[in-house]
Amino acid sequence: MLSPEEKYFLEENGYLALGQLLSNNEVAAVNQKISDLMNSEGENAGSELMESKYIRHPKEEGADRLADLVNKGEIFDIFYTHPRVLAAIEAVIGHNYKLSSLNYRAAKPGKGLQKLHVDWKNTVVNGQYKVCNSIWLLDDFTPNNGATRIVPGTHKLNLLPDDGMEDTLKKHPDEILIQAPAGSVFIFNSHVWHGGTTNFTDKDRRSIHSYFCSRELPQQIDQKKYITAETKKRIGLKGEHILDTL
Repeated sequence: MLSPEEKYFLEENGYLALGQLLSNNEVAAVNQKISDLMNSEGENAGSELMESKYIRHPKEEGADRLADLVNKGEIFDIFYTHPRVLAAIEAVIGHNYKLSSLNYRAAKPGKGLQKLHVDWKNTVVNGQYKVCNSIWLLDDFTPNNGATRIVPGTHKLNLLPDDGMEDTLKKHPDEILIQAPAGSVFIFNSHVWHGGTTNFTDKDRRSIHSYFCSRELPQQIDQKKYITAETKKRIGLKGEHILDTL
């Protein structure tokens, strides 16, 4: 599913563009489903995140959130089962991985700026990476609409952003912006320094994150706690293995 060149790029830089894995029609259908969920859940949207002690900022000011998308429709199954995504996750974490969470995030107009951060509590020893993320673009990511920034190669540093920068909200001289059309997917080693930027447009900048972790770690969203009978029946044994709900 990944070429040797892609694996090398991911290992060296800490991120990889997988191309457009969703068609325009698929993106439109997902965005419509997201809109329906936001309307139906209202103030409770993303409430599953509030119950998790493993998410640093469950209620992010300036961003809309939805959580536990695993159980909110078949349309979301592809986000944690696509073979190219799983191959990239495996290239970072190894064979022993599982889904930690499947969430939606939309940076609101004038909002969305995050500190450069990593999704692990400390630096990595001997390249034994523990977490890896995939970001699915539901809008075009552009220089001015809150695209994710990444500092390539920082997953190999024995240094965290707060220790290496005076102000992690400021632009890093080596950072790059994820820029690609809607439907595109990027993998990034979650030990690489990354963060959202400010959305300077008048529209939401939407995305879905399928976040994976090493199998021995606790999940951000306890999949066994939330999984429904309908989901279990639909995804089968392979899906349950990815969710660690067997």
